Amino acid sequence: MSNVDISHGGILPNLIIIFLLSALFLVLKTLTTLKTSNNPKGCRRLGLPPGQSNLDDEFDPKYSQGVPSDQDDHGRPSWRVKALFSYPLKSCGAVELQVSNVVPTGLEFDRQFVFAEYNNDEWNIRTLRNAGFNRLALIHPEIWVPDPSAPDYDADLPEIKSQGVMLISYPRMLPAGWSSLPIKVGMALKFLKSQQTFQVPLLPPADSKFPLVPVKIWKDKVLAHDYGRLLPASLHAYLGSDTSKNTLTLLRASAPHSRQIFRNAPRKEDLGFQPNTAFADAYPIHLLSISSHRDVAARCAYAIPRLSIRRFRANVIVQGPSAFEEDHWKRLAIGGTEIHASCRTVRCRLPNVDPLSGDRHKAEPDRTLKSYRRIDDGDRTNACLGMQLVPAKEKFVLRVGDSVEVLETGEHQYIKMLAPGEKVEGV
Repeated sequence: MSNVDISHGGILPNLIIIFLLSALFLVLKTLTTLKTSNNPKGCRRLGLPPGQSNLDDEFDPKYSQGVPSDQDDHGRPSWRVKALFSYPLKSCGAVELQVSNVVPTGLEFDRQFVFAEYNNDEWNIRTLRNAGFNRLALIHPEIWVPDPSAPDYDADLPEIKSQGVMLISYPRMLPAGWSSLPIKVGMALKFLKSQQTFQVPLLPPADSKFPLVPVKIWKDKVLAHDYGRLLPASLHAYLGSDTSKNTLTLLRASAPHSRQIFRNAPRKEDLGFQPNTAFADAYPIHLLSISSHRDVAARCAYAIPRLSIRRFRANVIVQGPSAFEEDHWKRLAIGGTEIHASCRTVRCRLPNVDPLSGDRHKAEPDRTLKSYRRIDDGDRTNACLGMQLVPAKEKFVLRVGDSVEVLETGEHQYIKMLAPGEKVEGV
């Protein structure tokens, strides 16, 4: 008779081993399938290195006080650019820069892309203002531009032909149940990133099929390139979109169809060109003073102990002036380039969304701002913080550390956005 051990003591360990080996095989197979792609070929990433920021000390009490504009700060101007930010994908994460080209629409690459949703028979842009879209805060773009010195550079690469690519990263969505186990293991072992990533061309190649479609941005309607076919199903899932209904897309601004700006902006007769922008709300560049922000943050501390200036999504953050001194700037020079301060920035509730978590505070900082910053006769309903800028030159370079010099001060009165054909007395 055979001496095979059929007791639980013999079978159970073998079953456990078989289960563990099967699970390991499944994990390895899944990790191979989900392996993160390499960086774009022939390109370099724009911006500061990961983990580095010129705002690391933004909560230092010294920024609560202004300093004289003619004071020397260890060989640097006391009034200067502290930080620069571009937001390539509207309402999503920022790219922090040490230096940036400025183009007619603002900082290069700023707000050139936007998500849009199809409803009421038209595409409408979607931002952090919109209910259900606070998850946009956790989507992070990177700009990669051609680098001829890169070892894998080749002029025939699609990344080069499109003058670079934008990488878009977003939190990895886990499937329900046991099927998420391999992914969790991979993330725990650092084989998998917690973010999923895909890329889109910075410019649509001439022979590509990214059609121009009309999109409504506030009261304007412009033509933009439809990149919707590049959106992965996992991004649709992350944003709660049903892929079968084709109601979510990604749009890329078209330079020939940029939005000309009038309202408070200087005119072509004064500049030699009419200011324009892509998907920025209204004007090419948004400036914010860190001392002004510290004043607001101190008043909000009861609800948000560390209110970051990042919530206000400015392009240029300056240090030196006292709180709200910028309210009356009309013209200034940054790094020697003349820039018009066209109007104050009228605030919406978008800064209520925490850019680190995507959580939306039910009241702050909007409530505090409205309690003491409804200062513009053009809009007494909403608060103001920051200034909207229009450069007197179409192209130049901005750098962190550039001097800030006020050339002219005066009064401001905000002119609201008008729909086509809409008239306002005196405008």
